[in-house]
Amino acid sequence: MTDQPSGNPQFDLVIRAASVLIDGVFRPAEIGVSNGHIAAISDDRLEGAESVELADDAVLIPGLVDTHVHINEPGRTEWEGFASATRAAAAGGVTSVIDMPLNSIPATTTVEALETKRAAATGNNLVDLGFWGGAVPDSLGHLRDLHDAGVFGFKAFLSPSGVDEFPHLDTAQLREAQRELAEFDGLLIVHAEDPAVLQASANNGGTDYHHFVESRPPAAEIAAIENVIRGVRETGGRAHILHLSSADALPALRAARADGLAITVETCPHYLVFDEEQIPDGGTQYKCCPPIRDEANREALWQALLDGDIDIIVTDHSPSTADLKFANGGDFGRAWGGIAGLQIGLSAIWTEAQRRGIPLARVIGWMSTAPADFACLPTKGRIAVGAAADLVAFSPAATFTVDAAELLHKNPVSAYDGRELRGVVRTTWLRGGRVFTDADADARGRLLVRE
Repeated sequence: MTDQPSGNPQFDLVIRAASVLIDGVFRPAEIGVSNGHIAAISDDRLEGAESVELADDAVLIPGLVDTHVHINEPGRTEWEGFASATRAAAAGGVTSVIDMPLNSIPATTTVEALETKRAAATGNNLVDLGFWGGAVPDSLGHLRDLHDAGVFGFKAFLSPSGVDEFPHLDTAQLREAQRELAEFDGLLIVHAEDPAVLQASANNGGTDYHHFVESRPPAAEIAAIENVIRGVRETGGRAHILHLSSADALPALRAARADGLAITVETCPHYLVFDEEQIPDGGTQYKCCPPIRDEANREALWQALLDGDIDIIVTDHSPSTADLKFANGGDFGRAWGGIAGLQIGLSAIWTEAQRRGIPLARVIGWMSTAPADFACLPTKGRIAVGAAADLVAFSPAATFTVDAAELLHKNPVSAYDGRELRGVVRTTWLRGGRVFTDADADARGRLLVRE
């Protein structure tokens, strides 16, 4: 990649590449950027105050949009903070992030807590940043206040969340939340595991990974998702199923969507990369809830993406300190559940997609365009005139081996440690400002509100 000055500039920045993803197709193009937006897409030579020509091995893609990230600041900033998380995001080609309402303290369940979050983020976010609100028992009846303050929707747990300050909703409270949100077309996003099934399946933990999977069976996801579907049907509201792990829940979701119910679905890189058979005893770096399941399940999730039954891929970046992640000598019952993957989600998914013959354009659709549409961010996730100049130079054939100690996440813990991945982010631009190369960053993110 070379930078060169240009005379008589028409644009602030011009990026030239032999392969640019436009309307789902890679083709040669020159991108002219003015005032942070894409002002021109041309086959002819454009003139810019700054000109960048991508190397032959790089393609130009839109910045990714990750709608499922736990940043944890304030309150648990030793797990992850705005500065570290958004720098890792930029390094991974992610230009827009929406932060979950937990595991920060306070949780984002009131307008006051939202303002605390925004104050902590201001000046510390390298990429654009929005916020989800929380639907917990104490916030019911007051969700409109957070909605009006600009959150993108409301997260609820149907089973214990793992942190005391974010209690789950029982079925009656879930219905109350769904009715309340339907009144103003608010979006409910759901951690869908049924507490009764989890209680009936509970075991004494230990280092055996299969034993852990047995404690959180597919039946827990199926029961909870069917409960959410019943509520959508009763209220006419909208719901989104977070981090779908079990392909066994797909028939119910497929039927509900065929009936016209407003339900969307996501899955995550770790469910598409790993399978139960790869996870060693005591390997709590792989622990997440719901859990990573077997190989057949993984392949069924890939097929569901191809069939359109799953809408988006987002990371569910959920980091913690190493002490919590490896607690009690690899006891899956006691270690913190969550996988940090914000910086390497694109490479992880592209590695697996290429093995299956799935083109990069499909991957970018699932990780950029579709999440932007899901979050109602019409200027994000696409290379088009009028869109934000959130762009990534990506070398799809380059490979690297993940070293957890070198990742920009705050804690050097990664389920991907030691894994060879394909695809390297070379440069990330946010509204035409360079936010990640090997050494420099000269742009700052903005705080996003629901449009």
